[in-house]
Amino acid sequence: MTNTTSQDRQHGEEQTFEPSAEFAAQANATAGLYDEAAADRLGFWAEQARELISWDTDFTDTLDWSDPPFARWFVGGKLNVAYNCVDRHVEAGHGDRVAIHFEGEPGDTRTITYADLQREVSRAANALAALGVVQGDRVAIYLPMIPEAVISMLACARLGAAHSVVFGGFSSDALCSRILDVQAKVVITADGGYRRGKPSALKPAVDEALAGGDTPVEKVLVVERTGEDVAFDAERDLHWAEALAAQPDTHEYESFDSENPLFVLYTSGTTGKPKGILHTSGGYITQNAFALRTVFDIKPETDVFWCTADVGWVTGHSYVAYGPLAAGATQVMYEGTPDTPHRGRWWEIVAKHGVTILYAAPTAIRTAMKWGDEIPAEHDLSSLRLLGSVGEPINPEAWMWYRRVIGGDRCPIVDTWWQTETGAHMIAPLPGVIATKPGSSQRALPGISVAVVDDTGEPVERNVAGYLVITEPWPAMLRGIYGDPERFKDTYWSRFENMYFAGDGARYDDDGDIWFLGRVDDVMNVSGHRLSTAEIESALVSHEAVAEAAVVGAQDETSGQAVVAFVILRGGEEQTEGTVEELRAHVGREIGPIAKPKRVHIVDELPKTRSGKIMRRLLKDVADNRQVGDASTLADSSVMDVISASVAGEKSSDEG
Repeated sequence: MTNTTSQDRQHGEEQTFEPSAEFAAQANATAGLYDEAAADRLGFWAEQARELISWDTDFTDTLDWSDPPFARWFVGGKLNVAYNCVDRHVEAGHGDRVAIHFEGEPGDTRTITYADLQREVSRAANALAALGVVQGDRVAIYLPMIPEAVISMLACARLGAAHSVVFGGFSSDALCSRILDVQAKVVITADGGYRRGKPSALKPAVDEALAGGDTPVEKVLVVERTGEDVAFDAERDLHWAEALAAQPDTHEYESFDSENPLFVLYTSGTTGKPKGILHTSGGYITQNAFALRTVFDIKPETDVFWCTADVGWVTGHSYVAYGPLAAGATQVMYEGTPDTPHRGRWWEIVAKHGVTILYAAPTAIRTAMKWGDEIPAEHDLSSLRLLGSVGEPINPEAWMWYRRVIGGDRCPIVDTWWQTETGAHMIAPLPGVIATKPGSSQRALPGISVAVVDDTGEPVERNVAGYLVITEPWPAMLRGIYGDPERFKDTYWSRFENMYFAGDGARYDDDGDIWFLGRVDDVMNVSGHRLSTAEIESALVSHEAVAEAAVVGAQDETSGQAVVAFVILRGGEEQTEGTVEELRAHVGREIGPIAKPKRVHIVDELPKTRSGKIMRRLLKDVADNRQVGDASTLADSSVMDVISASVAGEKSSDEG
C-alpha cells in the first residue's frame, strides 16, 4: 500500500508552493513576459517567432484574421520545420549533442545525436521522395514508440508533406478510416513493437486496412522492430532499412510557407466520426518552442527532458517530436509500459539518464501512487528539477504525491492545459514566476487570451462555474478540421460569438487561478447545482481506502442528474458492509451533501484507453442502464463486461 500522508490529502486551494530562490534566479521566464504580451500581443508573438525560429524568408504580417475562424500566422514567412528541429543545431556546433536516448521495452538502447538524426532524417526524406512524395501529399504513420516514428515525422516535414500519425493501439478499421479521410499516399509502419513484455504486431492491421484495395496508398514502408514474420507484398511493401540504405545521408531542404500543412491528427468527436485536426508549420513550431523555453524552462546544454506520451497523441507530437528538438534539447524516448519488466521502470530510466524534466499524465501518476512510495524510493531521482502534468485535471492528492515522492519536495509542478486543437500549452504556471497550487493549471500563458463565461458568453464571477473560451487567435491553433470547414465552425465557434469554445468547464478561484471542472458533459447539474466530476473524484481519491475513482452523471427523475461513482480500493483494503456509505459520507464532508454520490460501485478495474484515459461515457452507459457503446479503443474491452455484470448483480440484490 502507498504511504499517503494527510498532507497529500488536503485540498489544493489551501496551499501554494513558491519557487525556490535558486529556481527563480535561473528561470528563463520572468514576470515581465506577462506585461510585454499584454502591452502588444501580436508584437510579442512576432518577437518570439524571430527569436526562437530560423526563417528563410521573414514574415510581413504577424496575423491575418480577416476570415475568422481561419487564421494565418506569420504571413509570408518561409521556413522548414525539420531544419529548425535538426540541421540548425548541427550547424551551430551541437552535432555531438544527444537528441534522443531511446529505451526499448526489452532493454535495448540507442543513442542518437543531432548529427545522427540529421543523417537519418535526410535518408528518410530521400526515400520518401523516391516513392513520389512531394509537398502537399499526406503520409500515414502507424508505428510504436521508436525513433523511426520521430524520424518519419521529420522526413515528411522536410519534404513539405503532411503526416497523419495513427496511434499503434488503434484497430485496422480506425486506421483505414483515417487513411481514407486524409488520402494518404504512403504508410510507414513496423512489423510490431514491444508491449508488456511481448511483441505486439502492427503490420497485419495495415494489411487488413488496405485489403479492400480502394485506398490511395501506393507504398508501405516497414520498419523491422520485433523480427516477427509478417506478410509482405513484393509490389507494395518495402523494408525501411533497405529503402534508407539506398539513399544518400544528405538532403537539400526546401522552404515552405508558414501555413504549409504540417500534420493532421485525428481526435474523437461527439458525433462518433473522428475529426482530422489540421496544424500548419510556422505558428505551431513557434508556440511549442516558446513552451519549451518558458513552461519547461529548458536549458538545452544541460537538461534531459522526458515526455512519457506516445507520438500517436498530440502530446507526443508537440513534446516528443517537435518541441524538444526545436529547442535543441536532449530527450528520453521509451517504448513500453511503466510496469515492464517491473513497476520501477520509469524511475530506473530517470536515474539512468539523469532526467531533469519529467512530463506525465495524472493517470500514470495515480497508478504509481497506488503502487506505493517504496518503488520510486529505490531509485535516485535527485536529477529531477521540474515536473509536468498533462492530459486531464490532476487531483490535488496526486499532485502532492508527485511533488513529495517524485520531486523530493523541491521540484515545481507545471500542470498544463491544452488540447489537440490548441497545438501547444495554453494555460500553465511559469515555474520560476508563479507560486504553484495543487490541482490548478492557474493562468493563461503570456500572449494567450482566455475567459470563463456563462451560457450567454458573459464573464462569470470568481468561484462560479462556467465555460472556458479562448478569446483571441493563437499561433499554434488548429487551422480547421481536414476537409470539413463547416464542421470546424460548428464544433468550435458556434456556441459563443467570436470565441473558441474549448468544451471544458472551469472556474476562477479567489486568487484568479483557473480550475478545470472536466469536459462540459462531465459537469453535472444536480438539483440546479453544477457539480464537477473531477472535483468529486478528487474527494473520493482523498479517502485513504480509495486508489482510483471515476464519476459520471446518471439520469434521475427527481434531481435531473445523480452522481454515480465507480471506485477501485487500494491494495489490502477489503469492501465491508459500511464501505459504500462511508465513501458517500466522505464526499459529503469534503464538498457538501449535494455532491454525495447516489450510488457507489466498487470495481476491480476502470475502462481505460491504451493511452490511459478513463472512458467515462461507457460508465455513463452502465449508470443509465443503456447498452454499452463502442469499447474498441479500450486497452481491455472485457473490463466493461465485468463492470456491467457487477452493477447488474448489485441492482438485483438490492431489489431482492
